[in-house]
Amino acid sequence: MTEIALQSVGLVRRIEGGVSHTLVDGIGLSVKRGEFLAITGPSGSGKSSLLYLLGLLDAPDEGEVIICGQPTSKLSESERADVRLTRCGFVFQFHFLLPEFTALDNVLLPMRAAGKMGDKEMRERGLELLTSLGLKDHADKRPNQLSGGQRQRVAIARALSNRPEIIVADEPTGALDTASTEQVFGILRDIADSGRTVIVVTHDPALAARADRRVHIVDGKIAETSAGHALTSEATALINA
Repeated sequence: MTEIALQSVGLVRRIEGGVSHTLVDGIGLSVKRGEFLAITGPSGSGKSSLLYLLGLLDAPDEGEVIICGQPTSKLSESERADVRLTRCGFVFQFHFLLPEFTALDNVLLPMRAAGKMGDKEMRERGLELLTSLGLKDHADKRPNQLSGGQRQRVAIARALSNRPEIIVADEPTGALDTASTEQVFGILRDIADSGRTVIVVTHDPALAARADRRVHIVDGKIAETSAGHALTSEATALINA
């Protein structure tokens, strides 16, 4: 049986106020180890809200998120933070690199937070990641000395630093040019092919089409699921809606 890396059960997230709004409405989802999953949907559909719940960046009002077999709803905030730090890696549309730090120092941040390696081992790990992403000669540069594609590759190296089983990415190519988009997608594809799970929210129909599976969200619910490689023109139109 294929191992399930991440599972949600009856996931609900609401915003309470003068007018309550349900962002995620009872979503159940299982993602296999080594699967590349694309989450699509129109703006305001709840796809990013779902991603933040799956990555434990937000807590659901109802339901459960199970990461690598571990239910998380009853964990303390410090326990949730430890799961986020060690089991999940995060990539966002805007890289969120610390501008005063070098590329290498940014990659080291999650390892320093985890506190499981010495300085020498962390630096070796950080340089290994940067080298694998074609950034060996840029390790000592600050973010403002790097191109958009280079900054996003540093962000991916940072996401991989603690060897997480799951990478979650919110519009990781949304601010990149065509060449950088292709490069970043290729890296994410390689990460999945190496056995890690990759979950990406995207408006890019080409990226979604090349994922293993696509889940389309409308009004906080799963409206459609399809094999990414078999996207039809109608499905592409839905992504762009």
